[in-house]
Amino acid sequence: MMDWTDRHCRMFHRQLSRHTWLYTEMVTTGALLHGDVPRHLDFDASEHPVALQLGGSEPADLAMAAKLGQQWGYAEINLNCGCPSERVQRGAFGACLMAEPKLVADCVKAMRDAVDIPVTVKHRIGIDKIEHYDFVRDFVGKVAEAGCGTFIVHARNAILKGLSPKENREIPPLRYEVAYQLKQEFPDLEILINGGIVSYDEMAAHLEHVDGVMIGREAYHQPYVLAEMDARFYGDASAPVPSRLDVELAMQRYIGDLAERGGYMGAVTRHMLGLHRGIAGGRGWRRVLSDSKRMNAARTRADVDALFEEARTHLRPQAQEPLAA
Repeated sequence: MMDWTDRHCRMFHRQLSRHTWLYTEMVTTGALLHGDVPRHLDFDASEHPVALQLGGSEPADLAMAAKLGQQWGYAEINLNCGCPSERVQRGAFGACLMAEPKLVADCVKAMRDAVDIPVTVKHRIGIDKIEHYDFVRDFVGKVAEAGCGTFIVHARNAILKGLSPKENREIPPLRYEVAYQLKQEFPDLEILINGGIVSYDEMAAHLEHVDGVMIGREAYHQPYVLAEMDARFYGDASAPVPSRLDVELAMQRYIGDLAERGGYMGAVTRHMLGLHRGIAGGRGWRRVLSDSKRMNAARTRADVDALFEEARTHLRPQAQEPLAA
């Protein structure tokens, strides 16, 4: 989710669900230790609960980065051991770390010694042609010994050479049963499942076997999938299901504030373009809110309001119904 789940994206998703746990895009230790910390870590308290996902492989650097994350108010530190991109591999982190469980354990221990908040790990079920269950079982077991109690399992292998990150999300087959087996073998660990999950019914089916479900690109491209999460999965029967219009108006106010401070409207609307996907007139709505020239000229709240009002003229009147399972 690099360049996707930034603070503006998370603010948008928070309008759809109060309780769903949100994650930052992966932030490298180098970016925090040698770069602009506020740019990477600043966020609004209303985004909570939100976890900071780190990329790195040096225990001392990860410990310092985790400490920064706690100081800035994040609720969890997550170590990425699942990203297969060659750029990430060149930094010696991401999915290639699964081949070094002792190093990952050392990284987890260093972070746990540095912070009081949970340290979790996101990983694949194997790398390249290593598909036997023992590989991921031993990885989880070793890292759990270092104090990690939560594992987010992307239920595909990561192919480190020859496939792009996009192909790595599509070509290696999904094997959800591996995540289920991990939960059976490690009942005291919290096991979450990830990969190819798109509907409420699928989420509920997985929750019969594991402790949680992570959805990534589906929530980005079809954000209204989050609208019923609180009532369906967090036991908040009193939570109203927000309409698309409710969400849009909340973000319109947020963007108006941003514009008044000199911010760029398109930095937010780029994350919102899936809100009316599948709705009559949605294409016209997206066309207005993706016009970079016009958004660059939106410098006041009135400018922002005018663009949203024009965009809504393309939407045909209709009930804002929750997503069907």
